[in-house]
Amino acid sequence: MLKGDRLALARLMSIVEDRLDAVSAIMRDIYPLTGKAYRLGITGPPGAGKSTVIDKLIGILRGKKKRVGVIAVDPSSPFTGGAVLGDRIRMQSHSLDENVYIRSLGTRGSHGGLSQSTRDAVSLLDAFGNDCIIIETVGVGQTELNIASQADTTVVVLVPESGDTIQAMKAGLMEIADIFVVNKGDREGAEEIAEELREISEESSNEGDEWKTPVFITHATEGLGIDKLYDAIFLHKEYLEKNGIGEVRRKEGRKREFVELVMEEVKKTINALEGRGKLSRYLKKVENGTMSPHEAALNVLKRVKPS
Repeated sequence: MLKGDRLALARLMSIVEDRLDAVSAIMRDIYPLTGKAYRLGITGPPGAGKSTVIDKLIGILRGKKKRVGVIAVDPSSPFTGGAVLGDRIRMQSHSLDENVYIRSLGTRGSHGGLSQSTRDAVSLLDAFGNDCIIIETVGVGQTELNIASQADTTVVVLVPESGDTIQAMKAGLMEIADIFVVNKGDREGAEEIAEELREISEESSNEGDEWKTPVFITHATEGLGIDKLYDAIFLHKEYLEKNGIGEVRRKEGRKREFVELVMEEVKKTINALEGRGKLSRYLKKVENGTMSPHEAALNVLKRVKPS
């Protein structure tokens, strides 16, 4: 993979997605080669045209000779656990470009919309030598705000019909959005939604903030407005680098990943205890009132700790 073998990269992606035992060793070995790529998060409700926006952004990036990796996070099939939407289909114009690598991953039941396999897949694309990695998430909501912990810049894509979404998710949207896009701008109501977003951005901004969340109207299928969006994305990139905010965000992201990995291992241990019937014994004592929940929990955690 480090020699540029795309088949090797695909095999490693499969190992990561299937959460095989080799994942930790792979991540450890490639870690010194990561941290160089710029990570762009694209999120928004289904049907907003996120994949089309990404397709046009890839075209601009390739025009600037940038190597691009894309992780499209799809809803998982309840039967196979695999991705079911297949965003790669909507980016076919770049499928034969050896400097573009697109991979769909399933959420695998992750409530945050981004499973641990997504983080690891991004690391693989980083070590592979991509200049920009685009992460597209399933939708937008309070449970999906962790896109901000994985991306340097987060773009929230909405459509003119997103009025209810904006009201319901106002706080969450402002928490994650560095840039707003109202796509399908040829539809009625695009200007009104854009103005509403500008007002929300203004209300949530503090006096002296150097970055005011901008709002753009695009018509991605026609390529309209994408140039301005691209310019804003990389203006934000420069802003992050200039103020050191980008490194602060990455530190927070690494800390969050560490905690999540620890919790993942704890869950594995608890599941193993349950499989051997030991957890159910504690549960029965708690249910019967013969042992306090605190005492039972401490007993379980003693088994989680290394001897």
